[in-house]
Amino acid sequence: MQRVENGASAGTIEGARWRKSSRSGGNGNCVEVALLGSGDVAMRNSRYPEGPALIYTREEIDAFLGGVKDGEFDFTLS
Repeated sequence: MQRVENGASAGTIEGARWRKSSRSGGNGNCVEVALLGSGDVAMRNSRYPEGPALIYTREEIDAFLGGVKDGEFDFTLS
């Protein structure tokens, strides 16, 4: 199994099947994710598919999504 580190070129991650939310608009400002064989999750900017990927554990993703659902990141622009 390939060990993937933060900042690795997304294009070099073996077997990554990148996907983005069905809620993404057509303007190209999207984040794509791929589940890795290790169980970690890779993220990349869809505008730069060969650019760097950030790697998160499932626990980190679960904590982030929980915070989103709980409104921890809600704010209003003044």
